[in-house]
Amino acid sequence: MTGQPERGAEATGRFADYGPPRRVDGGLRARSTRGAIGSSWWSRRFLEVLESFALGTRLTRGRSYARAGQVVSLDIAPGTVSAVVQGSRARPYEVSIALDPFPAALWSRVEAELAAQAFFSARLLAGDLPAELEELFAATGAPLFPAEVTQLRQRCDCPDFAVPCKHLAATFYLLAEAFDADPFQLLHWRGRGRAELLDRLRVLRSTGTGPVGDQPGTPVAGTPSTRDGDAAVETPPVGAARALAGLPSAPLAEAVDRFWLPPVPLPDRPPSLLTGPDLLLRQLGAPAPAIGGPGLVERLRRAYRLFGR
Repeated sequence: MTGQPERGAEATGRFADYGPPRRVDGGLRARSTRGAIGSSWWSRRFLEVLESFALGTRLTRGRSYARAGQVVSLDIAPGTVSAVVQGSRARPYEVSIALDPFPAALWSRVEAELAAQAFFSARLLAGDLPAELEELFAATGAPLFPAEVTQLRQRCDCPDFAVPCKHLAATFYLLAEAFDADPFQLLHWRGRGRAELLDRLRVLRSTGTGPVGDQPGTPVAGTPSTRDGDAAVETPPVGAARALAGLPSAPLAEAVDRFWLPPVPLPDRPPSLLTGPDLLLRQLGAPAPAIGGPGLVERLRRAYRLFGR
């Protein structure tokens, strides 16, 4: 079972006897036919996180499987992604990737924070997940992506001991493309489906109250401080709300003389844009497997960071 460490040359030799995978009729095929897989920020960010766990070279093992349509089925549920992948044996392999969903109390805090900031509510209700959403989730204590590889519980019933095996790797690629097709699948994996999340946001926005089920008198998350047990937790605005936080709150007629004034003094000269040394690597797709694939990107990223010091 996948989940154990690779056993070197002995394991490699044992699997060398297996032929190419059996062809699948009607399998799920990656839309990308060459280059990097994933086109949106959330799918690329997901794969970037996996590569940061030093899984890049192992992930490439499943790219051909994903593009050949070897994934028979893929199902995303709160906390678990399940897939069936056809290999070289007659019986397909069963794959699962588990990531703990957020507890209900944490989702209530996130929903209240989203409802309190019109920018996020409008984008979500329009069916979009803006990139700033990752920062808001992290600030609320609910990071969208795993911080460590151990948070991903990977299982496959194939005889390969590598983690991830090519069946798991193919599932990761198809999962990234599922995030491309419907970004709300990422939130669904974390425990909140599209319909439920949007319904709760509409309720919170229309009533101007805290999370559904809050007791009277409970502070609304997204105000200067929210309650977490007995301690007050400061939740700074993020995204567009950060830029709008200093604007006058009085009616326009009472603030017209200062409405166009900047909320904070402007600098004497435009600020310079500070970027990390790996900005270009984040913008470009992974190189072809013949020159290193995603593994080369990770090695270059580490080298650029060292040069930047």
